[in-house]
Amino acid sequence: MAVSSARVKFTAAWVVLLVAKAWLALSLLPFGDEAFYALESRRLAWAYSDLPGLTAWLVRLGTSLGGMEPLAMRAPFLLLGAALPWLVRGIARRWFGEAAGWQAAWIALLMPLAGWMGVLALPDVPMLFATLLCLDAFARMLQRPTWPAAALLALGLALGALSHYRFALVILAGGVGLLLDPRGRALLGSPKLWLALALGALAWWPLLAWNLAHAGAGLGFQFVDRHPWQLQADGLWWPLVQALVLTPLLFALLLAALRRAWQRRHAQDGVPWRFIAGVATVAVPGYFVMAFFADTDRVSFHWPLAGWLLLACVAPEVLAGWRAGWRRALAVSTAIGTVALFAYLALVSQPPGRAWLAAGPGYADNFAGWDEVSRATVEALAAMPADTRVVADNFMLGAQLAFALDRGDIAVLGHPLNEKHGRAVQLADWGLLSAGRADWGDAPVLLVVEDTARPLKDRLAGYRALCERAGALPAAQALNVDHGRKRFLLFRLEGDERGCTLPALAWLEAPAPGARWQDGVLSGWALKSGGGVARIEVTLDGEVVAEGAPAVARPDVLQYWGLTDEDPRVGFEIRVPAGRLAPGDRWLGLVLHGHDGSVEAWPAQRVRIPDQGSR
Repeated sequence: MAVSSARVKFTAAWVVLLVAKAWLALSLLPFGDEAFYALESRRLAWAYSDLPGLTAWLVRLGTSLGGMEPLAMRAPFLLLGAALPWLVRGIARRWFGEAAGWQAAWIALLMPLAGWMGVLALPDVPMLFATLLCLDAFARMLQRPTWPAAALLALGLALGALSHYRFALVILAGGVGLLLDPRGRALLGSPKLWLALALGALAWWPLLAWNLAHAGAGLGFQFVDRHPWQLQADGLWWPLVQALVLTPLLFALLLAALRRAWQRRHAQDGVPWRFIAGVATVAVPGYFVMAFFADTDRVSFHWPLAGWLLLACVAPEVLAGWRAGWRRALAVSTAIGTVALFAYLALVSQPPGRAWLAAGPGYADNFAGWDEVSRATVEALAAMPADTRVVADNFMLGAQLAFALDRGDIAVLGHPLNEKHGRAVQLADWGLLSAGRADWGDAPVLLVVEDTARPLKDRLAGYRALCERAGALPAAQALNVDHGRKRFLLFRLEGDERGCTLPALAWLEAPAPGARWQDGVLSGWALKSGGGVARIEVTLDGEVVAEGAPAVARPDVLQYWGLTDEDPRVGFEIRVPAGRLAPGDRWLGLVLHGHDGSVEAWPAQRVRIPDQGSR
């Protein structure tokens, strides 16, 4: 491929991808963490409980220019993400020449995670940008330690330190690479390097100062609390997950590039093979080892991306030895992976797409429900006094409401999610962590609860805790989003509540989700502590098709929930008339009517009703 042709084709593809990324950034609802970074951007600081300050500053830059809108929030990250393939090109070009530089840029562009980096306002974007700046600076300094290269290294180290705690592992990888390479060890005698390292080290001071002031809460969460630090078999899935997110042929190519770096470590061809091998080994196999001990509850498949981008710089050397058919297969498979990820994100960005995904594991919980609950909150506030306070039950919901309503005073109750994601200390610092009625005074309160943020087994205890904090609870307004895959409860506390009206709980035992349902009989249980369920409406695709009432004694259910003093008749069996069973995939739901007059739609589940002739 001629260099000029490669430049034109790559630039055209880069522009197309950038336009597609901008559309996604405009269309996708804020990711949960993004909303919290936007909340942090309202209170600019050098460091926060979860991260250093750079992510919040970039969000503030975007929203200052474009308002509290998703695209404006994400715009600085889009630009940084768009620069990544160009940085990869520059590094590969320095080591292997112009043609290899363009090949490496193509690999970075078509690597699904790297290609779409910047669509979301996440700290990984500036961290990867900083990592590649540091690699470029080392590529220059290993050839000749100049002041411009040292300045570039200092900038990269500072940006990385201000991006994420995880950048410390990048520094570790760089240190291993320098010590393995003779030129790297020689570079340790250069004052230019030490000045750059000193300036980079200073950028860690805000994070260190925050932790000193908060008993090491941030360090404790990032490196101790969130990790089990004991052997776990989940690490065995790491290679498969990486092959899936990279696409299999690209995964094989990059592993081959790592192998090539080790094989060439004694070569004297001007390429710092030992440096590359050392850095990539820590940044890729190192994460594989960590997978057996580190956090598996949160998303972590993107952690080795910096190492994969480094190996993308080496990949053209390996690719040159592949047959033309395999090279074409690589291009096609990575392009398919990139398009597939775009298609998924495009599906997630649209309400019908999210609703269609609701029945399966591909449902993007973090992108769903925020528009609907924000609208419901605005409507509820319009019917309440002007001085009504808004209180959310967890940090993510509070941050999403703050973003949608463009306000920074939404209080948040204590919740397991706050601790799980390391945000409780920060909320307390801001004075937004609320203990309940004692903090609210006599002002009316709209309490917004993300019901599905707790597993079903914990919800009754959660409702009781709400009662204790609020002093009293009226009947809830239930909001089901995407057939109830996301569910919210709104409580209007206006000072005239008497006692606690706990929300209802229910479970369909038959038919099972996704099952072939042909007899029209559904069974399960429904309870409402302190009041009871008087009547149940059965719905198919939202239309009422049958009614019934709990009449079957189910002492096992009451025993499970610890409700030994209530009426055990919580079980039900309801038959839907055959004429109401329209064939096809349908959403089967329940509407629970309490003895206290409350009406709550319970989440629906998908069932398959066969044609009459096939029954």
